[in-house]
Amino acid sequence: MRLVRNSDSNRLEPEDRAAHDWYRFVLSYPPHLVREYLLRFGADRTTRVHDPFCGTGTTPVECKKLGIPSVGIEAHPLSHFACETKLDWSPDPDRLEREALAVAEKSLGILDSQGITDDPQPNLIHDVQTPVGLLGLPPEQMKLLLANSISELPLHKTLTLLGVIQQAHNGNNHMKLALAKALVSSISNLHFGPEVGVGKPKYDAPVVSTWLGLVVQMARDLRILKSRPETPAVVHHGDSRDLSRLIRPGSIDAVITSPPYPNEKDYTRTTRLESVLLGFIQDKQSLQALKRTMLRSNTRGVYKTDTDDTLVAHHPEIQRIALDIESRRIEMNKTSGFERLYARVTKLYFGGMMRHLADLRPLLRPGASLAYVVGDQASYLRVMIRTGQILASIADELGYSVERIDLFRTRLATATREQLREEVVVLRWPG
Repeated sequence: MRLVRNSDSNRLEPEDRAAHDWYRFVLSYPPHLVREYLLRFGADRTTRVHDPFCGTGTTPVECKKLGIPSVGIEAHPLSHFACETKLDWSPDPDRLEREALAVAEKSLGILDSQGITDDPQPNLIHDVQTPVGLLGLPPEQMKLLLANSISELPLHKTLTLLGVIQQAHNGNNHMKLALAKALVSSISNLHFGPEVGVGKPKYDAPVVSTWLGLVVQMARDLRILKSRPETPAVVHHGDSRDLSRLIRPGSIDAVITSPPYPNEKDYTRTTRLESVLLGFIQDKQSLQALKRTMLRSNTRGVYKTDTDDTLVAHHPEIQRIALDIESRRIEMNKTSGFERLYARVTKLYFGGMMRHLADLRPLLRPGASLAYVVGDQASYLRVMIRTGQILASIADELGYSVERIDLFRTRLATATREQLREEVVVLRWPG
């Protein structure tokens, strides 16, 4: 395997940008990693590849580009929407461009009638007053966002554009996905490193022109992608711990995926702005309902009724780690509600992965190959969690053959200054 530097590991090569770059989760793994394991597993047009944690679609999109049938599952509605849209190469690119231009012209006309320009002059920002009567979100939805994640004027322009997009007919989903990317890349005040944070608030930002440029690039990509042979690719909206309800038995030849890691990254928080603005999360109740369908990998998604931890009550290494975390918490006098959950979420995470791997078995054909991209973690009070090794031991207990654990990259842990391993756990299902 090609070992890459941390700074290069998530970077898209120019030849990979079509479809993949329409919208990417900040923690996505690169298409070249998928290609490497597809080659190793001998995947071709006669095989079917599965990604049970498909996120914004790196594995299924790369499979479709290579002519390999695939099926994915994703619990987060925004990520599912992104993946589904990136797999849809049906829109006519010329018509998509024409409709996007019409949407842009109409949106600019509305803004112009309000005395608002889409070409802000940074040096004049302090000399202008914010217009009155701007569009905004309901208070309940605003509370879901990170404070100051988007300024008033860019939000108004975004909602104006979104309203016009929703009236369009062709390429509506592609236009919405382009807006999601524009939001996080330039319109909002967010920054990623890879944690999501809020930078210096921007009084204004170009919205319509930024969005239009992204749609035009989509149309260019579609002209290339539409020449490729039609390949089956579907992504289901569902829970990766309950696969048998969505995929028929004995239909999977290979699995290439990257589940969440056991740490404090709340994946619903990273995509919160675009999820709320596009209507995938409306209130606290819908946010909680979403979290209940996801693998428990952080304390903000833990509930009293969760039981996945009971599945690993017999596993000595997981129990040792949980005990070490709890002992260190008591020693350090950490008493917040989230800190009290560190030990439990560790057990819930691995219990959820055991539940996933157990439910996956009937779906696999004999001899199926699997690759799980996972990383060591030390975010729970600096207690080391060797995720790959523990996942391999769980798989072995469930009857999988552990072929090897490949090193993909190393990264520096900010808390401990240790080099943490990110690995690919390679399994085989004997059947």
